[in-house]
Amino acid sequence: MMTKLMKAFVLTALAAPALAVAADEPSSVGKGLAVIGGGLALIGGGLGIGLVGKGAVESIARQPEAAGKIQINMILAAALIEGATLFAVFAGFGAK
Repeated sequence: MMTKLMKAFVLTALAAPALAVAADEPSSVGKGLAVIGGGLALIGGGLGIGLVGKGAVESIARQPEAAGKIQINMILAAALIEGATLFAVFAGFGAK
C-alpha cells in the first residue's frame, strides 16, 4: 500500500511542473504550480534516495561480503533519482 502511495506522489510531483510549463501565458497560478511541483519533486527524490539507502544498508547487514557491489548499485540508483528530481525542478522553474 505504501509503495503505491509513494509512486503516485512522485508521479504527481513530476507532473505538476509540466502542467505549469504547458500554460501559454505566464501567470501567478502557473508560477505557483511550478514552485509546488518543484517542492514535491524534491520531497519525492529525498524519499526515493532514503529508501535506496535503507535497502542498501539492510542488504549489507545481511551479506557483508557483497558490500562493494551493493554500494555501487546504490550510488548509481541515487544518481538516477537525483537526476530525475533536478530535471523536474528545472522544468518547473523554467516555466515562462
